[in-house]
Amino acid sequence: MIIPVRCFTCGKVIGNLWNKYNFLKKEKSVEEALDDLKLHKMCCRRMMITHVNLIDDLISYNKHKNTLEKKETDKKKKETDKKKKETDKKKE
Repeated sequence: MIIPVRCFTCGKVIGNLWNKYNFLKKEKSVEEALDDLKLHKMCCRRMMITHVNLIDDLISYNKHKNTLEKKETDKKKKETDKKKKETDKKKE
């Protein structure tokens, strides 16, 4: 899901550090990245290390998004059918 705004245990604000953590994690080890972010407490470190970003996976199950996509494709299909009919009438 989305990274929590605060640490569940101590209440320190950590939500704003998630993007920086991911960037630093690519360049350095996890331990060094957390040290650079000044996350010294184990509870805050746990929040960053164990977080799994599932939001992209869950979006595919959003029924409203899929209905909107279907409506858009149906609308495009109707428009192309209408254009085909107009071109057919012009040919006659």
